Amino acid sequence: MSERADSGLVVVDKPTGLTSHDVVGRLRRLLGTRKVGHAGTLDPMATGVLVLGVGRATRLLGHLALDTKAYTATIRLGASTSTDDAEGEIVSSADASGVGREAVLAGLAALTGDIEQVPSTVSAIKVNGRRAYARAREGEDVVLAARPVTVSEFALREFRRDGGHTDLDVTVECTSGTYVRALARDLGAGLGVGGHLTALRRTRVGPFGLDTARTLEQLADHPGLTHPLDTAVATAFTVRVADGAEATALSFGRPLAAAGLDGVYAVTDTEGRALALVSEVDGRAKPMLVLAPAGGDGAST
Repeated sequence: MSERADSGLVVVDKPTGLTSHDVVGRLRRLLGTRKVGHAGTLDPMATGVLVLGVGRATRLLGHLALDTKAYTATIRLGASTSTDDAEGEIVSSADASGVGREAVLAGLAALTGDIEQVPSTVSAIKVNGRRAYARAREGEDVVLAARPVTVSEFALREFRRDGGHTDLDVTVECTSGTYVRALARDLGAGLGVGGHLTALRRTRVGPFGLDTARTLEQLADHPGLTHPLDTAVATAFTVRVADGAEATALSFGRPLAAAGLDGVYAVTDTEGRALALVSEVDGRAKPMLVLAPAGGDGAST
């Protein structure tokens, strides 16, 4: 079978305790290929949607429009930790039993919309060429600059008391680069009692949701792609259909006439076969990634 037929995306419901790289390793063994990569990393504590590329589709990962994400999460008010989540050491605590629902709702509203967020110090952001979390683990005082993010939803689902703590079940919809851990931290700080994340589940990343995600156990029983290459491209990108001459030009890496489409989009042939990802520049649709090279079915690289 050609590489094209074995290429596509797998949407995994990641369990807690595994890194994203651990999931890649599991999938490599299940599918019998080394050509597996992931997009949109999840922390080991987190569960939920993790998108992986297999075969030729690993080349799609850097182009996928995974710019919006959705989560369910639990925030504990009354304690701040070194990592802004339950895996860190408690650095301060306070009695949060007096924090009321109305105050919480006001705090959530203040962190909704276009905001400036300081990422967690244990994030993967690079500082002078090294990951912030690596510097923090070595005891370095890491200070990260605030950056703009958009939180389109930060909503309260359930409000619970647990001794001196107050636990909040919330839903979050946000742009890529938003740290839900930092939202928990900032909510607790704004309420004057501290806060950290105790549970996180990603329910959607870009167009991929839990409705198509499979657990590793399900994949072990029935290994296979969630979205074969052509379906994956049609799901993740705006599609433009090329005629025969345009398809031939693209197969050689030549540009097409612009179609007035913004951003990166896909071009398919009339049968729905993905040919390339293109972006329009200076009146031309220039190939960024050719998926069906000339003279082959996509098996060559």
